[in-house]
Amino acid sequence: MLNDCSGKTALVTGAGTGIGRACAMALAEAGASVVVTDIDAATAVQTAALITENGGTARGLGQDVTDESVWQDVIACITAEEGGLNILVNNAGIAIGVAVTEMSLADWQRQNAVNLDGVFLGTKHAIPLMTQSGGGSIINISSIAGLVGAGGLAGYCATKGGVRLFTKAVAIECAAGDTNIRVNSVHPGIIDTDIWGKEIAGLAQTQPDLLVAGANRVNIEAFTEAVVPGGRVGQPDEIARGVVFLASDSSSYMTGTELVIDHGQTAG
Repeated sequence: MLNDCSGKTALVTGAGTGIGRACAMALAEAGASVVVTDIDAATAVQTAALITENGGTARGLGQDVTDESVWQDVIACITAEEGGLNILVNNAGIAIGVAVTEMSLADWQRQNAVNLDGVFLGTKHAIPLMTQSGGGSIINISSIAGLVGAGGLAGYCATKGGVRLFTKAVAIECAAGDTNIRVNSVHPGIIDTDIWGKEIAGLAQTQPDLLVAGANRVNIEAFTEAVVPGGRVGQPDEIARGVVFLASDSSSYMTGTELVIDHGQTAG
C-alpha cells in the first residue's frame, strides 16, 4: 500500500491540536501506532481518543519539549511500552508576531526554546532508540518562514530557518553513521490552525485590516488572499499527508531535504 506505516511506532509532539493532531491521525490511519504528546496533556489524550475511536492505536502524554529530562522520560516510556520507535514528528512550536524592536528577550528565548531546542532535544534522544529499532524517519516541521523572511516574524523566521539547516546537518550525520534514519523538514504555508490567534496577532499591528473585527486574531482569509496564489487557505490534513509520505518507505531515498506545502506562495 502506498505510504504504508503498518508496524511502525510514531511519536508526534504538539499533537493536541492543529497540524500535530492531523499528523497523528493520518499516521494512525496509515497503520502506525502513535504516541501523542502536547504540553497540554488533556488535548494529547483527546487526540489519542479520536484515533482509538477510529480504530487506530494511540496513547496521549503531557510533554514540555523544552525540558530535556522530560524527553528522556518519554523515550524511556516508549522503550518500555512500545519497544521501539520508527517515526518522530517534531511538530511542537509557537509563533510570536511582533516587530524585532518590540520583542522582549524573554519572548525571543521562549520561542527559541520551543521551536529550536525542542527539535534538537527530540532528535538527540530519539536517534539511539530509532537506530536500535532498525531505523526510520525524523520529520521536523519548519515553515515557509524558514525559507523566506517575513516582517513582524523575525524571531519566528530565525527558529524555523534554524530547523531547516539543523535537519540537513543531522541527515548527513545519520547517513554517514549508518543509522538507517532519514531526516527531512516540512514547510507549511498558511494553514488554518489556532496559531493565527493569540500571540501571532501582533503581526497585524501595522495592518489592522488583517485582524478579525473585535477579536485578537488574524483574518486568515484576508491574509491568504493577499499573499497566496489563488488565495486558498491550507488545511492541517494537507500537511499531514506530506508527513505520512516522508514517514513511509515511499520516500526511502529522501533525506536532508525540505518538503514545501504552500500552494505556490514561495514560487514567485
